[in-house]
Amino acid sequence: MPKIILASSSSYRRDLLLRIINDFDVISPNIDESMLSGEDARATALRLADEKAKKIAFDHPQAFVIGADQTAHLDNLQIKKPINFEEAFKQLKKLSNQEVKFFSAVVLFNLSQDIRYEWVEEISVKYKKLDDKAIENYLNFDKPYGCLGCIKSEGLGISLLDKVSSNDPTAIIGLPLIALSDMLIKNKIKLRDAK
Repeated sequence: MPKIILASSSSYRRDLLLRIINDFDVISPNIDESMLSGEDARATALRLADEKAKKIAFDHPQAFVIGADQTAHLDNLQIKKPINFEEAFKQLKKLSNQEVKFFSAVVLFNLSQDIRYEWVEEISVKYKKLDDKAIENYLNFDKPYGCLGCIKSEGLGISLLDKVSSNDPTAIIGLPLIALSDMLIKNKIKLRDAK
């Protein structure tokens, strides 16, 4: 079986990939994840997923490298990841009672075989109307700093949402496994077995 590499520093993406692949390496791509002027959230997610995959592929040209990224926007403005309590509190106040579009991109890249597949899953997330106490309690419990949209939907964060609409429930966590599974199968990469 060809070598599989997840180009990511995210433990959430690693855990998701373990659902479908037994054996893979994880290498952090350490790229500049800044937004580009005039770039929409969908384009940013795909560009960053592609850059992550390509950066690792240049050092491992025989491997199938998986790059992924997630962005979001509200009123056509990209949402940034909060880095502390204050930023997270402000962001959740702004997202309260709003519908936010998330974009979860995945790229599968093999340099030596000139193979590249891409997919962007769109997720619509409706936040509940949140009061200050609910926001404070959540932030003190989950500490979602560095999480897009201030939410750990795999944790208590799900309680802050009215609905999540997507064709792939794994996409909101950061890696659309339905699309990725299809990419791997097309390339005759064996998915997880019972060992």
